[in-house]
Amino acid sequence: MVERFSFGVSPITCHAWNKDRTQIALSPNNHEVHIYGKSDLGSGSYEWQLLDILNQHDLRVTGIDWAPKTNRIVTCAVDRNAYVWTQGEDDKWKPTLVLLRINRAATCVKWSPLENKFAVGSGARLISVCYFESENDWWVSKHIKKPIRSTVTAIDWHPNNFLLAAGSADFKVRIFSAFIKDIEDSPSASPWGTKASLGALLAEFSNSPGGGGWVHGVAFSGDGNKLAWVGHDSSITIVDATKKEANAHVPKKMRTAFLPFLDCIWVGPDSLVAAMLYQISFHSAMRKFQSLDRQARVETSDTTLDTLHQNAITCLRVHSGTATEVVKICTSALDGQIVIWDLKARAAGKV
Repeated sequence: MVERFSFGVSPITCHAWNKDRTQIALSPNNHEVHIYGKSDLGSGSYEWQLLDILNQHDLRVTGIDWAPKTNRIVTCAVDRNAYVWTQGEDDKWKPTLVLLRINRAATCVKWSPLENKFAVGSGARLISVCYFESENDWWVSKHIKKPIRSTVTAIDWHPNNFLLAAGSADFKVRIFSAFIKDIEDSPSASPWGTKASLGALLAEFSNSPGGGGWVHGVAFSGDGNKLAWVGHDSSITIVDATKKEANAHVPKKMRTAFLPFLDCIWVGPDSLVAAMLYQISFHSAMRKFQSLDRQARVETSDTTLDTLHQNAITCLRVHSGTATEVVKICTSALDGQIVIWDLKARAAGKV
């Protein structure tokens, strides 16, 4: 079963779900975040009703993440700021400014698994790891800088809450220690290595062999032993921390004939989903112009894709399931649509 919902004509740049999937937060490619709630229409059908608009940012929102346990939303934007949003008794969302101390746009944001900190990637060639300091009642940010040499485009937390993977426009994927000694006990052992200082580099991989390209998305597997990333060279790369060759982690890279993938998520121990740019074929465009020339009209089907999304997919999220077995995933795209995909139904040939 596939569920498809339209939220207007504006592109959806990012989205996130609350814990029970009754509300969704999305950004319509501007400085706002819209909160929608599920409204039951009976007979198993429902629609989405606008509940609130979060408009504290000054420039386009680039990242949203919704913490399922604490029910807090974190957002970041091109205005170089991040906000943590908490819901009041009146169901309205109240913002708290987080000073990231960056001089370029924030590009991505994600809560840690324990939700006691979050990380923000940026164009300032650094990652801000933010945590709440209860003594002063504010959010503190600490930086991971070296050896990042370009914009941080994607981040993902390891399930152990200590390690952080980051992809960047310098064609590199790196795994850092994101341990904050002020709020955490010493980190446990990991197949990627264990270093207890914030910003310590545990692994670095290049996406440049065989052509290369900057990294669009990174994702740890549910058990944390595998790391996958997708690059602008239309490649998918996986590295397994439990398997070493010559005492080193060796990535396995697969080149594809598609346009670049923009995001990826694990949906099982050995299953990965990657989302890509859309494509209108040259032949379809030629038919359109020939139709205009002969009949002075446009064949709308000439520019309609044989896919549910009609433009680039911008964000992949897990909708339901466990860390090791995802049942449903959700995609948002520049066509203004949110699509929920039932992986079990597709595997059984029901979709």
